[in-house]
Amino acid sequence: MRRDVIHSLLVANRGEIACRVFRTCRDLGITTVAVYSDADADALHVREADLAVRLPGAAPADTYLRGDLVVAAALAAGADAVHPGYGFLSENAAFAAAVQEAGLVWVGPPVKAIELMASKTRAKELMAGAGVPLLAPVDPATAGEGDLPLLLKAAAGGGGRGMRIVRELTDLPPELQAASAEAASAFGDGEVFAEPYVERGRHVEVQVMADAHDTVWALGTRDCSLQRRHQKVIEEAPAPGLDDSLRERLHEAAVAAARAVGYRGAGTVEFLVSAEGRPYFLEMNTRLQVEHPVTEAVFGLDLVALQLRVAEGEPLPAPTPPQPAGHAVEARLYAEDPARDWQPQTGTLLALEVPGAPGLRLDAGYTGGDTIGVHYDPMLAKVIAHAPTRPEAVRLLARALERARIHGPVTNRDLLVRSLRHPDFAAARLDTGFYDRHLADLTAPGPGDPATAALAAALAEAVRRTGLAEAVRPGLATGAVRPGSAAGAVRPGSATGAVRPPGAAAGAVQPGALTAAGPPPVRFGAWRNVPSGPQLKRYRSEPDGAEHEVAYRTPRTGAPEPYEAPGVRVLAVRPDRVTLELDGVTRHFTVTTDPGADRVHVDTPGASYTFTALPRFTDPATHTAPGSLLAPMPGTVVRVADGLAAGAAVEAGQPLIWLEAMKMEHRILAPASGTLTALHAVPGHQVEVGALLAVVQEDPAPAPVPEETA
Repeated sequence: MRRDVIHSLLVANRGEIACRVFRTCRDLGITTVAVYSDADADALHVREADLAVRLPGAAPADTYLRGDLVVAAALAAGADAVHPGYGFLSENAAFAAAVQEAGLVWVGPPVKAIELMASKTRAKELMAGAGVPLLAPVDPATAGEGDLPLLLKAAAGGGGRGMRIVRELTDLPPELQAASAEAASAFGDGEVFAEPYVERGRHVEVQVMADAHDTVWALGTRDCSLQRRHQKVIEEAPAPGLDDSLRERLHEAAVAAARAVGYRGAGTVEFLVSAEGRPYFLEMNTRLQVEHPVTEAVFGLDLVALQLRVAEGEPLPAPTPPQPAGHAVEARLYAEDPARDWQPQTGTLLALEVPGAPGLRLDAGYTGGDTIGVHYDPMLAKVIAHAPTRPEAVRLLARALERARIHGPVTNRDLLVRSLRHPDFAAARLDTGFYDRHLADLTAPGPGDPATAALAAALAEAVRRTGLAEAVRPGLATGAVRPGSAAGAVRPGSATGAVRPPGAAAGAVQPGALTAAGPPPVRFGAWRNVPSGPQLKRYRSEPDGAEHEVAYRTPRTGAPEPYEAPGVRVLAVRPDRVTLELDGVTRHFTVTTDPGADRVHVDTPGASYTFTALPRFTDPATHTAPGSLLAPMPGTVVRVADGLAAGAAVEAGQPLIWLEAMKMEHRILAPASGTLTALHAVPGHQVEVGALLAVVQEDPAPAPVPEETA
């Protein structure tokens, strides 16, 4: 059998997965080649690679989805192999064929296997012949009340694109149209099919690894039930709560699926498991999965290294996989705001630091100072914890996320911590409706103490303004924070170490931190001219918008002290660190000011806060006209409602405009019933955050009926 030794590898992808593959290549002595769009010119994966080739343009359709440009880049850089990563062209049979036709080694499954599994409808027919359990398809044209609820899915897609849940027959035609349009936009194929939607179903999958020597491994199960918009958020291995017979049935079905298509390399067979414990085949992903690190942790394997080994024609190391050990949980850290319909966030990531500990791993596509743009998926990193038991792994991961320093755009970090500590998750009561039921509670204001954090920010700024390196006053007076009080338990201590994504072996934990370098912090204005008198500092916390007013004074000694409230004593103040005694408990606050901005981040061992400094007096500003629909994030207008034009009547909650940003589609809804008086959104146009898309003039309320005539 032919042996192809790989010396130089191009990764046809970006971000976290490109960095992940490069890490293994460095361990194996393989030269790495990156491709990058103009938007990614200074991205982490470009900095990590030995060589890099530009793909002109910014949009994925012009860059990472151009297979011809990627193949040309590999040849230009002298690469002899291509790894597709996940997403983009990773499951594109034509691209796999083009790579091999160019004389390059394809680090993926056979082209025929990709073709057979590329369409979910054809894959289900094939799996039925292999004896894999399936949900019966439903013809949307003949669907009745008894078929509800239905799940619409894109035949050629994944990642939740083109997927809709239909609970009312009247909703079926418009949802079919919307699903088809999204599928065509995302995958170039508008085919959509329907199947029964299983309430409270679990998403359970099996990792397979196969070689060209008739060996197929089933590497345990993973549970990926915690999802938002049908995209995974938290994954774990092994899937908890499965009995031995169900686990064995899933393994056997996954191996049968792989053998049915002559599979080679890494792949994942996904199942829906009903509340009664019945499994149904969903699809086979003919690539490496985002959540592969939890399987690596439990089995002690490097799946990328095995992919390369199989691509070189070598057999797997043994006829059966190693024995699993322990439990692993992975959380995906996204730049998004879960409390605002999961809106993706953009901007500069000033710091990304996760405290290091045995069993922790960080796979990241960004580091401090990088820019999070609008063109790509909002995932920043994955944090993985491995421990002997599930409760230990969950606790380790939650604490690591809680202590992480993440400065910049809003992220889902707090949601992840609360999800991991939710009673249903702790008890392994898992299903795909978890966030539908619990999102409001998981995003409600927490038990933290932002008022005291704002006090720490003000004291640190006062020291910075005076030029002192540190102010230590063990006998300092008590302080005041308005509104609120210094309450809420915060454990003493601080983060001492971090997991670094670049340059580390798979699963490796190194001391240190990812930090953002920049110019010295700016100084806030609006200070009182009499420093010994009480001064006020106003902050607005993000993302909730609550305002906090801090009272303090700066005596002639130059050391700032809080003003007029019992229970708070200052022990030490530096421009970057404040130590307070709160009701007899010593607590530490790390303070970081954004370069060039009036934003300050305060990290404690139990919570993190971001504030914007406000002027002392309200600054009158122009207000947007009532009924204005503003772009909630930068993105591209993909379509507007049929027949929508100025003068049209609209109903409250009616979808008017569809905006695509960071691989997600967002609907802009009418805020009230009324008349559309202006429409500025044009399909295909890019808009910035806050851009005026349309204006709806609300219908006047009916005049009240006099009581005597009612």
